[in-house]
Amino acid sequence: MSIGNSPEADRPSVGAALQKARIGAGLTVEEVSTTTRVRIPIVHAIEQDDFSRCGGDVYARGHIRALARAVSLDPGPLIDQFDAEHGGRPAPTPAAPLYEAERIRSEPRRPNWTAAMVAAIVAVVGFVGFTLFTGGDKSDDGPIAAHDANAKPAPAPTRHPSTIKPPVKPDPSDSAVAGLPKDKVTIKVTARDGQSWVSAKDANGKLLEDGLLKKGESKTITDKERIDLVLGNAGAVQLYVNGKEVKKVGDKGTVERLSYTPGDPQAG
Repeated sequence: MSIGNSPEADRPSVGAALQKARIGAGLTVEEVSTTTRVRIPIVHAIEQDDFSRCGGDVYARGHIRALARAVSLDPGPLIDQFDAEHGGRPAPTPAAPLYEAERIRSEPRRPNWTAAMVAAIVAVVGFVGFTLFTGGDKSDDGPIAAHDANAKPAPAPTRHPSTIKPPVKPDPSDSAVAGLPKDKVTIKVTARDGQSWVSAKDANGKLLEDGLLKKGESKTITDKERIDLVLGNAGAVQLYVNGKEVKKVGDKGTVERLSYTPGDPQAG
């Protein structure tokens, strides 16, 4: 009597399952890399069950999820298999308190001394003319002068409190946008609640930034046309685009792919 292999022993590894599904879908590694924006060496390594180049378990899960969707596989069982083989998913850590959004201040404007001098000269000339004009009226004994002496000043018009509108204060985000060049796209990424992997390319595919952002670190990226952004552990980052905060970037442990151009990030 022979004992057969268990279903777990017959189940292919995570990398083998992804490779088999990719080949079955008729896709090359380059095509999968272009679709998921996971670099070609990392795709090769994952298919060989080498996750050391992913930068950690969080990024490995994100890459597995992206590759599985690209080849029409359910990522859930693969993530569970990866967790079972690598010590399980870590317990979630409490979120750090939100910090006040950093305001980008525009450069203070220099005083216009020429305009100030012109205004002063106009004020002096007006004051001299008014003094001469009122002095001539006092020396005149005509009926108009007598009438002006006896006339009572008209009361100042009163306004009902309900018609007085309070001054409108500018939105802090509007003042931040005003301080940035409108013909460029500016992105600031801060690893607020944990480390995150950040990759950014321009409209031509040129790599602008690629690396691990440790907790508390920030990166500012600019381009004239467009920035294609990939964020690992998206729920741990704070993202500003063109001076405005993007409220919902993604969940912790997920990989988000975003693209921004100059202007309002919500509209883009």
